[in-house]
Amino acid sequence: MADERSVFDALPEAVVVIGAGGRVDLVNDRAETLLGLSPDVVGRPLEEVLELRDDAGTRCLPPVTAPTVGDRLAERVLHLGAGDRARAVAIAGRWRDGQLVLTARNAGRREQLDAVHGDVVATVSHEIRSPLTSVKGFTRTLLAKWERFSDDQKRAMLETIDADADRVTRLLKELLDVSRIDAGRVQLYRTRVDAVALTASLVDKARHHDAAGERDLTVQVDGDLPPVLADADKLEQVLTNLIENALGYSDGAVDVRLAVVDDVLRITVSDEGPGIPDDQHRLVFQKFGRGRGVRRAGTGLGLYITRGLVEAHGGRVWFEPGAAVGAHVHVEVPIEPIG
Repeated sequence: MADERSVFDALPEAVVVIGAGGRVDLVNDRAETLLGLSPDVVGRPLEEVLELRDDAGTRCLPPVTAPTVGDRLAERVLHLGAGDRARAVAIAGRWRDGQLVLTARNAGRREQLDAVHGDVVATVSHEIRSPLTSVKGFTRTLLAKWERFSDDQKRAMLETIDADADRVTRLLKELLDVSRIDAGRVQLYRTRVDAVALTASLVDKARHHDAAGERDLTVQVDGDLPPVLADADKLEQVLTNLIENALGYSDGAVDVRLAVVDDVLRITVSDEGPGIPDDQHRLVFQKFGRGRGVRRAGTGLGLYITRGLVEAHGGRVWFEPGAAVGAHVHVEVPIEPIG
């Protein structure tokens, strides 16, 4: 048994060996760290020393008698403990010579991936279903009752169809951007970009699309700015995301400031919204990290994509925590590529 214990201690997983009557015969070192089982539990019934629950919170234990067919226990994610302190563990097993050898590993990462995949499916389903429902409805109406509508009514419905098709196209582009960022396959086509002219153009476009038409959108330039060697389309995408994000969270003014700081271009987008609550700081640049209070539709991918595109340029993006008023997001991009 001592030799067997030393073999199990060398394994990266937690190991619990259960023998006759469902009593613990052996635990390795990792079982103490992951499952909280010390060697003192040897000889005690498993149900007394290991509290495992399923997703519904129901107490469950691995079967301790071998099945008539097969000798393996398929891996299953269960929760160790109860309440807020419960931890997800992946449990698997194999019967051997009348004993059940259980292995356990931390399933936190696995559950995070499952949650992200679930978010992707839910978000994409919602964001695509809404515009496609509109497109289908207006198209069917026009096909069935074309002669009953005036030219102005037809144009209004066709404009809605066109806008909803653009919305689906943007979503698909965002998902492609995310897949390239995640795979480290962002391709840059650098040219010399006049960041001041680009920013001014995008702010003018934002003013044109501002529903109220009353908000103050400004551009401030500190000193003479040289052109930056960057991918013009991706820099435009970064600026558009930041400006739209500021407009989405604020009813007040939005200001874009450009300056050269330590040989890099710094762009700061500031708004007069409620700012970023402390409990949401970790969500800012995450996938689907939409904060409370946002009023515009969207996937919550904009700032995640922004960070990926900026980092592909060798730059960085961050926000000011604890700002007294509004949110202030900073982007820095090297004027010339490094290396």
